[in-house]
Amino acid sequence: MTARWRLGLALFLLAAAGPPASAQGRGQDRPVDLELVLAVDVSWSMDEEEQRLQREGYVEALRSEEILSALRSGAYGRVGLAYVEWAGVADQRVVVPWGIVEDRGSLDAFAARLEAAPLRRSAFTAIGDSLAFTAGLFAGNGMEGARRAVDVSGDGPNNVGPPVVPARDAVVAEGIVVNGLPLMLRPGSPGVGTMPNLDVYYEDCVIGGPGAFSLPVRERSEIKAAIQRKLVTEIAGVPPRAVPAAFAGNAPRIDCQIGVKAMPSWMIDP
Repeated sequence: MTARWRLGLALFLLAAAGPPASAQGRGQDRPVDLELVLAVDVSWSMDEEEQRLQREGYVEALRSEEILSALRSGAYGRVGLAYVEWAGVADQRVVVPWGIVEDRGSLDAFAARLEAAPLRRSAFTAIGDSLAFTAGLFAGNGMEGARRAVDVSGDGPNNVGPPVVPARDAVVAEGIVVNGLPLMLRPGSPGVGTMPNLDVYYEDCVIGGPGAFSLPVRERSEIKAAIQRKLVTEIAGVPPRAVPAAFAGNAPRIDCQIGVKAMPSWMIDP
């Protein structure tokens, strides 16, 4: 057996055996510019009109030309998207599961599924628990994103379940950026409803990671435009606007446990 023949046989056997275990499965996931989970608050502090406006805002944004243009600006021209509604501890539901949006047809199909889903409301505001849940959705979704993000919208502070800051930090440690859409539509009271400085709470306690940003909404008439602006910013990968104080080396300007401390003990989940 000549050396050339032995080399050829070895190469044939190596090819027949397939890639090594450490490499098997690589290249299986479809590349996308962004993997994005939209995590939407459906707690009781959101009244029915606010929930309707919020849902309509996402549906209309997905059907807009601005979102389509943002998609086309990416290297791959496609984004992985999932829509989740959350409230209290262990109260998260995937309303529209992972799908790839890359053209008018796929955007309209995602929007139609979201529009057809019934609205719901539930008790408590467990931001920390919702972050842990949404972070777990990325594994095995069949996509490989150049960026990964969770977009949290809500109208109050974390008031039950795991503390929000450690949960946020754990998500960011996985390479997932957390952005925010604080809904500041009425003063309320910390822990039960909204809070007057919810924008500061989101900046210091909720958002995190490279390029993280928070876009506060102060009027109902602003909800739809804000949602579209937020999605365009995320999909197009606009340069960072805001970095949370915790990641800039500064102490938070607000007590990140303010919601839990304000809740009567008898109201908190066991």
